[in-house]
Parts: sequence; structure tokens; C-alpha cells
Amino acid sequence: MKKLLLSVAAILLVTVAGAQTAEELKSQIAEKKDSIAAIQGRVDPLQKQLDALPGWKIGAFGTIGGSLSNFNNWFAQGIPNNSSGNIGFTVNAYANLQQEKFFWRNAANVNLTWVKLDDEDDPTDDDSFREATDVFNISSLYGRKLSEKFAISGLMEYRTTLLSNFNDPGYLDLGVGATWTPITDLVVVIHPLNYNFVFSSEDTIFQSSAGAKIVADYTKKLGAVSFKSNLSMFQSYEDGDLSNWTWTNSFAYTLWKVIGVGFDFGLRSNKQETLNYVRNLAPTPDPTATFDSIDNELQTYWTLGLSYSF
Repeated sequence: MKKLLLSVAAILLVTVAGAQTAEELKSQIAEKKDSIAAIQGRVDPLQKQLDALPGWKIGAFGTIGGSLSNFNNWFAQGIPNNSSGNIGFTVNAYANLQQEKFFWRNAANVNLTWVKLDDEDDPTDDDSFREATDVFNISSLYGRKLSEKFAISGLMEYRTTLLSNFNDPGYLDLGVGATWTPITDLVVVIHPLNYNFVFSSEDTIFQSSAGAKIVADYTKKLGAVSFKSNLSMFQSYEDGDLSNWTWTNSFAYTLWKVIGVGFDFGLRSNKQETLNYVRNLAPTPDPTATFDSIDNELQTYWTLGLSYSF
């Protein structure tokens, strides 16, 4: 009986000691987190001052995603013998010059993806990688400051595809107006005097026109997180069917050194592109389609994969 009581007492002692040790460790962890938060609170204002200093700020980050697979005699699926894969990457780059009386902001966004599905039992199918996502956008914004937050500005923005039908269509916006920078990382452009040049071999669908250009761009790097959101809108003064907008977003979280996880998604509305697809590119083209007869469906894409910070 005495041995049993001693054993129980020993177990209770070890349990209590372990609980105390766990509580002590949790308390130490909480103290460390409080210290880190205090340090970060002192660093953030210094970083804001650094970002506001005159000179060039250059950076880039991107996402790489991909997978490869091979099936042999996998009869549960419709194509038992196949090899498939997808490869894609996104790059967001910027070069911004900040001076006392003016600024010059330059940005580029590239998103490319290839996919393939090779049915090894069908010698006539296409076994090559084909283009899936194809986005290319560059912009340059110059502003002459009227105050710390407002400027008279001029914008050049060009967007097209790279892998196929380069510059067909291609869009070039040139315009002047005002730029508002309420905070360091946010830029809002409002240009009521803008011309949207559209380059295409299909001139019965794609048309250039004058209109208003609105751009909102937010780019931020905070610790291990990089984030960029860009909304670009064109409102035609001539016809609403010639208007368009694109909203792209990129996130990257660094896990180890320059490697992390990245996610990109984009939305677009462009009735000219929709009509061109229905008339010329759809599996069953409709040559009689018009702007009034089609639905302007929302265009979307997303990419998830490893990210790489430059």
C-alpha cells in the first residue's frame, strides 16, 4: 500500500512539475511576442520615412506554379493512358522615382500559363503544351506635384498578349489629368482626357475611342508579405460597348528566404473581346453576332503556387 501511495505521489509530482513547466514556457512565449510587436511598432514608422525619401525604389515578386502527371491503364477514368501538366508564372515588377516636385512610376505585370493533356491512345491528339493564361501589362505614370497628395499627371498604359496574337488586340491608353496619393502605397489616377488606341486585324469589332481613364494601384511589402492590387478602367465617351476594365491582384508570403506561397487572380470585362471570341474563336463561331446579341461575361483567372521574391 505504501509503495502504491508513493507511486501515485510521484506521478502527481511529475504532472504538476510538467504543468508548471508548460505554463512557464507559454508565459515566456507571450513575453517574446510582446517584445516582437513592440519592436515592429518602432520599425514601421522608420520604414514609412524610408519609403518617403527621394530616389528610386525598385522591386519585383512573382509566383511559379506547375504539376506533371502520368497515368497507365487507369481504367476508372475516361482516358486511361495519358500524360498531363500545367506550368505557369506571374511577375510583378516596379521602378518608382520619387522627388520633391515630381514622381515617375513604372510597373509591369506578366502572367503566363501552359497546359497539356496527351491521350496516348489517340495518335492524332495534340500532345504539346498550349497557352492558357496570357497577360501582359506595362504602365508609366509621370506626375508634377501640386501638393504632397495631388499632382497633374500623364499616363501611358499598354496591354496585350505575348504567346499568341501579340498586339492583336493590343490596347494603348494615353491621357492627362490628376493623380491622388493619399498614402505612400496607394495611387489613384483620374484622367478625363484619354484616348484608347486599339490595334487589331479585326477592325469591324475593335475600335479606338476617346474617354476617361481611372487607375487605382496599391503595392505593399510588409515583413514576409508582398501584395499588389491594380484596377484599370476605361470609360468610352463614344459608346459603352467600347469601355473595359481589368482588376488584377497578387499575393506572396515568404516562408524561407526568398521562397514562399503565391496567389494571383484577375477579373476583366471587355465586350469587344467577347464579341471577337463569339464571332471568330469559339468552337462554333457565330458570324452574325453583334454587341447587342451577346452577353458580356466576366473574364477571370487565378494561379496558386510557389512564390519567388527578387
